[in-house]
Amino acid sequence: MPTKRKTQPLPFPEAVRRAVRAIPRGEVRSYSQVALYAGRPGAARGVGRELKTLEKVPWWRVIRADGTLAPAVAVEQARRLEAEGVRLEGQGTHWRVRG
Repeated sequence: MPTKRKTQPLPFPEAVRRAVRAIPRGEVRSYSQVALYAGRPGAARGVGRELKTLEKVPWWRVIRADGTLAPAVAVEQARRLEAEGVRLEGQGTHWRVRG
């Protein structure tokens, strides 16, 4: 009888990378949703820190739980989301995902 091998959880940065890459084009997830998918519920702030360091991930698909974009990256994030067909309302550094 084969023995079952217990798998180790992924390191947090890799888990965040995979969770963010899994977000389909034209959709968004909140920081807390990404943390949950990465296996670390409650680590929304950690997701934000990781997104600043990870390369080649669609970071713009991660938004605040209330549907708003973080002001520091809002202009670029809004541009990228609109290019993917996400409906937004706002201007300057104040944007919110619609519907």
